[in-house]
Amino acid sequence: MHQPVITGTGVFTPSETITNEELVEAFNAHTALYNAENAEAIAAGELSAKEPSSTEFIFKASGIEQRHVMNKSGVLDPAIMHPVLRERSDDEPGIMTEMALDACGKALAEAGLEPSDIDLVICAASNHERAYPAIAIEIQKFLGAGGFAFDMNVACSSATFGIQAAADMLRSGSVRRALVVNPEICSGHLEWRDRDCHFIFGDVCTATVIEREDEAKNPLFRIRSTRCATEYSNNIRNNNGFLRRTRTTGQDLPDQRDMQFMQEGRKVFKEVVPMVSDHMLAHMSDEGVAPEQLKRMWLHQANKSMNDFVGRKVMGRAPTPEEQPNILQDYANTSSAGSIIAFSQHQGGLEKGDIGVICSFGAGYSVGSVIVERL
Repeated sequence: MHQPVITGTGVFTPSETITNEELVEAFNAHTALYNAENAEAIAAGELSAKEPSSTEFIFKASGIEQRHVMNKSGVLDPAIMHPVLRERSDDEPGIMTEMALDACGKALAEAGLEPSDIDLVICAASNHERAYPAIAIEIQKFLGAGGFAFDMNVACSSATFGIQAAADMLRSGSVRRALVVNPEICSGHLEWRDRDCHFIFGDVCTATVIEREDEAKNPLFRIRSTRCATEYSNNIRNNNGFLRRTRTTGQDLPDQRDMQFMQEGRKVFKEVVPMVSDHMLAHMSDEGVAPEQLKRMWLHQANKSMNDFVGRKVMGRAPTPEEQPNILQDYANTSSAGSIIAFSQHQGGLEKGDIGVICSFGAGYSVGSVIVERL
């Protein structure tokens, strides 16, 4: 059995940002247009008027201050309210691959590797731009990696599930070096016209290099143990997919609400927090890691209050900002990539032998944890 280690990480951050102030201005302009256009139906009680948003509401609900997006102008246009991305030919790299190449290049540079050294690419993300061919195989081609590649989707938990899959294959000897890539264009599946969720998501891509410890040039963290769990729930859902046209009468219905991100936020909070906390504590206990030994938690960045609850439950006290770093305020929820952004950007201060946990959780429900040791 071979010991897997993490040797590099990379983050691609889109250049365009949307502040809460900009988002609220656009949303409230859209709300005014909607209410004016539907004034008669609203007055008759056939439709409900849309309520305006506010920066105070957004920050209190989430802790988010801004988000990065691949296209800002479309999202902020009150008549559009979604990103506008150019159509690409089939011979061009897709937008997910384009993002991935940047993140992978940074991760490989940190690991001291060339693309040809990689023999496994996993594209682990919550939404893929097409059904097939696999985005991972496209990344493999344009990157110049060898071996094989495949896509996986466990929503916001995709990164940790991908790390477990890669680590298991490294341990067994079926691969030598892997890239787990998380290109997330969350702006594309967010309903920006819904006050309850219009502020939640942003775009980003992360990449993680995993190798055999005895072959690694720059081992950063030993993967001591991984654990994944799922429990079915409809409380976070997106019904879009290739069977969509079979459910209509031949008409395309772009405004069907269930074809975008949907969630029952209060139920999610109530059910996911104990699930995640219990999962992490059980995983740590089985690996002989006491809460007081835990030096860092890199959690999924969905909601600051949720992470604060999880942190207190796991550590038995309120973690310090260093122990539980947040990037949510700058990136918003980036689905599977959030915990990896935190991991990539907040490794400072750890000494050899220090223990940390990468944990992501979300739709499914799903939760994945990776216990790592600083080398």
